[in-house]
Amino acid sequence: MALISSFLGALRRDEEGQGLAEYALILALIAIVAIVALLFLGTAISTILSTIGAQI
Repeated sequence: MALISSFLGALRRDEEGQGLAEYALILALIAIVAIVALLFLGTAISTILSTIGAQI
């Protein structure tokens, strides 16, 4: 019974590490998408913000 309990405990620890890695991959993907979006839309956003700033 102790062997089964220790095995289940090891599985729980492995899942926690796996969940952390999944969150890190999702965060990296979001960062890459944000950077690519800023590269393509950066000038348009800058123009819009400059126009709004000039009108204020």
